[in-house]
Amino acid sequence: QVQLVESGGGLVQAGGSLRLSCAFSGRSFRRYAMGWFRQAPGKEREFVTAINWSGISTEYADSVKGRFIISRDDAKNTAYLQMNNLKPEDTAVYYCTVAEIMVRLRRGSGDYWGQGTQVTVSS
Repeated sequence: QVQLVESGGGLVQAGGSLRLSCAFSGRSFRRYAMGWFRQAPGKEREFVTAINWSGISTEYADSVKGRFIISRDDAKNTAYLQMNNLKPEDTAVYYCTVAEIMVRLRRGSGDYWGQGTQVTVSS
């Protein structure tokens, strides 16, 4: 059984940084593309970023390009989301997801999802 556990969320002031982690267990970590979505109160879930199974290809939402960086460490079975220059509009619950097919992950059809971690950015 696959399990994803996010951590690293918290409260940070605008302009600050946080690093989220997504720990993967079960099956083979390297089989999956991984990514992050977020959902703010009263809003729809939105795509943030994704990385393919090899770590070569990445995608970012326009709203986070140049500020967020996704990476993965296969030795640790963990994906990371480095968030820099955070803005109040980044406030949301961030969810880690994995999928065998990158395009499906991008569309929000991940095979598995984590429980989410709260990120709050104060102005």
